Amino acid sequence: MTVEEWAEHRPAVFGVAYRLLGTVSDAEDVEQDVWLRAAAADLSDVRDLRAWLVTVAARRAYDILRSARVRRETYVGPWLPAPLLTGPDAAEPVLVDDLVNTAMLLVMEELRPQERVALVLHDVFEVPYARIAEVLGTTIAASRQLASRARRRVTAVKERPRAGRAEHERVVKAFRSAYLGGDLKGLVELLHPDAVYLTDGGGQVSAARKPIIGGERIAAVLVRLRRRNPLAVAAILEVGGEPAVLIRRAGLLVVDTFDIAGDGQIRTIHRMLNPDKLAHIDGAVTPTAAVSSP
Repeated sequence: MTVEEWAEHRPAVFGVAYRLLGTVSDAEDVEQDVWLRAAAADLSDVRDLRAWLVTVAARRAYDILRSARVRRETYVGPWLPAPLLTGPDAAEPVLVDDLVNTAMLLVMEELRPQERVALVLHDVFEVPYARIAEVLGTTIAASRQLASRARRRVTAVKERPRAGRAEHERVVKAFRSAYLGGDLKGLVELLHPDAVYLTDGGGQVSAARKPIIGGERIAAVLVRLRRRNPLAVAAILEVGGEPAVLIRRAGLLVVDTFDIAGDGQIRTIHRMLNPDKLAHIDGAVTPTAAVSSP
C-alpha cells in the first residue's frame, strides 16, 4: 500500500472506528493499528483496498467495543462521545453523516456491539453482509438481522422532527449570546420545558453526575456558571456535522452540542468537560479563534 493510497482511505478507517467507539483517541489507536498491519501485509491480491481497510478497522474496533462495556459501567457520571471537529475547523478530512452527531452516537451506544458493527459497516460503508458475518463470527442471515434491528432503533430517532441546518445554527448562536450575557429569560425561551442537560467530566473536573431536567432549572444552572466565570469566551464551531459551542473558562475547555427539535427548542444539551476527550480540540483551536465568532 502506498502513502497516497493510505491518505485516500484513512478518513474511512478513522470514520468506521469513531462511529463504533465514540472516542477520538480510541479511533486514532485503531487507525494506527490498521496502518501498521497494512504496511506489513502483502495486499497485491486485494481487489478493494478501501473495503479491506474498513473491515480490518471494524474488527479491531469490535474487540475494543466489547471490552469498553466494562469500563463504561464504572464511568463517573454520564458518558458522552468525544466531540469530533468537522467542516473548516477539522484538522484533517473527516467523513460526515448523521451518525457522527452526539445525539445519534448516544443512540448507537445503546446498541449491542454486534448490532452497532453491522449497522455501521452496511449502512455507512456499504460492506456486504458476507464480509460483516466474517467480522462478527456469525452467519449472513444473522448479520442482516443485527443490522435490521439496529436500523429500526436509529430510524426511530432520526424520524423525530429536528431543526434543519439554518435553524440549528440560529438557535446555537442565540444560546451562545444568552449564555455569555447571563440572560436567564433568553435561555428559558430557547430550552424545551422538559429539556435535559448532560455533562461529562469523567471524574476529572467538576460536573453534574446526574442529568438535570427542566428548561428553567438548566437555565438557572447556566447563569450561575456564567457568573462564576465572567471571563469565559465562546465560539461557534462545527462538531459532528452540526454547529456547536466551544467555551473557554479559567483554563478549562468546554464543548456544548445540542439536540434541537423541529420547532427550534433545545431538547438536550450535551456538555463535554472531560479533558481527555477534548485534547484533540484543545490543540486544534486557539484561544483567539474561540473569541472570534459573533
